[in-house]
Amino acid sequence: MDFALNEDQEMFRTYLRKYLEKIGKTDVAREYIKENTDAWKEAVSGLAELGATAINIPEEQDGLGLGTVDLIPVLEEMGRVVLPGLYLETMMFAVPILKQYGTAEQKEKYLPGIAAGSTSLSLAWLEPGKDYSMGEVACEVLDNGDTLILDGVKELVPDGDMADAFVVIARNSQGEISLILVDQDDKLPVRRQNCVDASKHVTEITFDQWSVPKSQLLGTWEQGKDILEEGVLHLNAGLSSLQVGGMASVVDMAAEYANIREQFGQPIGRFQAIKHTIVDMKMDLEMARSLSYYASWTLEETDTKEQQSAVYSARAFATDAFIRLASQNIQIHGGVGFTEEMDCHLFLKRARFYEHYLGSVRDYQERIASALGWNKTHDQTKTERVVHGS
Repeated sequence: MDFALNEDQEMFRTYLRKYLEKIGKTDVAREYIKENTDAWKEAVSGLAELGATAINIPEEQDGLGLGTVDLIPVLEEMGRVVLPGLYLETMMFAVPILKQYGTAEQKEKYLPGIAAGSTSLSLAWLEPGKDYSMGEVACEVLDNGDTLILDGVKELVPDGDMADAFVVIARNSQGEISLILVDQDDKLPVRRQNCVDASKHVTEITFDQWSVPKSQLLGTWEQGKDILEEGVLHLNAGLSSLQVGGMASVVDMAAEYANIREQFGQPIGRFQAIKHTIVDMKMDLEMARSLSYYASWTLEETDTKEQQSAVYSARAFATDAFIRLASQNIQIHGGVGFTEEMDCHLFLKRARFYEHYLGSVRDYQERIASALGWNKTHDQTKTERVVHGS
């Protein structure tokens, strides 16, 4: 079975790469770190002109009406230059759930703006001292007639200071998960937090009896868990592709440096230790790429169980591999790899940022086991051992 991108998708990748090279590759991220967002805004505008922000938006909302696989070239090329922003959360979380569960009013409110590149959404889930488990959600949403009242604190919200709206994960009065669309507001308390990756702005948002129209409820009160699980599947598939792009850049960087850095009168790339390391890096990259392609393909073609095992396998492998490759790249560069002048640190920090985003690798390994039915077999074996006294 061939999971390679088609000719049109590869051609689009070429246009994207040329554009991102033209605007300076990682220069956008470096300016973002310095709090200069002009280059980033220009990049977003340029990508919108290329159609990158309209790919999976329905034609009725000014989009191109394409699928998840068509987003792979964009995500990989963004990953190659550690581009800041909310493209991942917007296109691979907000758009899929809005298309499937949003009302006509919600779709018209958000999707045309996303397609034009003028609207981005972030995900407000994690809370202080808690993890990404649904059982850990303490932020409350109460039905107050024509309005909804949100009460709680969200932290590490990706680029919350740059988002136009948020998908807030809250618990309703029945104790179930609900998703609320909250528009950015100057009066909304948004506080910047420190982050290992300075090219990602993470924020704390305090909802103190915050009122939003009832029409901002996404889906029904009872659908929240299903909507969130659907969104997380798409988000992790996109994250896998984003990390593959970062890994590809790291491998290219390591190979290029190994060919120009000389030691004992010859390029270090001729030494077995370096050659073997780069080959291992390339193998990890191709494995992660194959898994990510398959993950995105399943979201368009197959049943939920196969989607879960495919997506979570891609996410778990890519996350581990990205950290490993970014670390090996610094080792190949030696002491200079630790300097800010080199791009090595940008990729290692981005890899570390995604290490626990939406859960740890171990969490996703457990989800893989559940999707494949392995946990059930394990639990049944344990029960049989107890029954038979072994």
